[in-house]
Amino acid sequence: MKLPDHIAIIMDGNGRWAEQRGLPRSEGHREGAEAVRRVVRACRKLGIRGLTLYAFSEQNWQRPDNEISSLMRLLLDFLVSEREELLGKEIRLRAIGRLDKLPESVRKILQSLVKETERHEEMSLCLALSYGGREEIVDACREVADRVRRGEMDAAQIDVESLAGALPSMDLGPVDLLIRTGGEQRLSNFLLWGAAYAEFHFTDRLWPEYSEDDLHAALSEFSGRERRFGQVDHLPDTAVGS
Repeated sequence: MKLPDHIAIIMDGNGRWAEQRGLPRSEGHREGAEAVRRVVRACRKLGIRGLTLYAFSEQNWQRPDNEISSLMRLLLDFLVSEREELLGKEIRLRAIGRLDKLPESVRKILQSLVKETERHEEMSLCLALSYGGREEIVDACREVADRVRRGEMDAAQIDVESLAGALPSMDLGPVDLLIRTGGEQRLSNFLLWGAAYAEFHFTDRLWPEYSEDDLHAALSEFSGRERRFGQVDHLPDTAVGS
């Protein structure tokens, strides 16, 4: 089966899962963290090279304070509890987004674990935190503009490659397969550049319920896709004399 090098997942449905069971939303997020563990382990076992998870968007800061606090506590717990797993399975941890907005306690643990795993080469796990695709592109444009201002490059040299090189999300390469759970069918400001030619897989499954079998179903569908990247495989034969 043809596997993608880079999978990205919009993990949607934690809140709805909890509400359907009469539970606080925090319980949905807690179960969602378990789904993260399942999927990371499944990807590592399959040999997937890169996995980017939409863990907390730039727009999520607009949620109620108690929900944000719960999410930050879960993130901190995840980073602490998964340290041995990441080290033992040689998984490199990365984080993208406006990380300076995260609580200091989270940033400290996150930066430490990123540093500890930076030489691991078996798989890369990237957490998108306080992340927005538009915001990332704006930040990249500012970085390139600063390089021009400092005389490090000429404005005429700005091209697709130079801008992509300023996008932290492109460290794992372009997205091959983008999965969204929870029944919605939109990008929600996620990896707008890297997902330009991604194959999409949408499922009604709520994220806390997402299983290894669900991942295999998405991969099976992906393996049957024909990716052309805007090109055609062949032109029809031209009849002699036409």
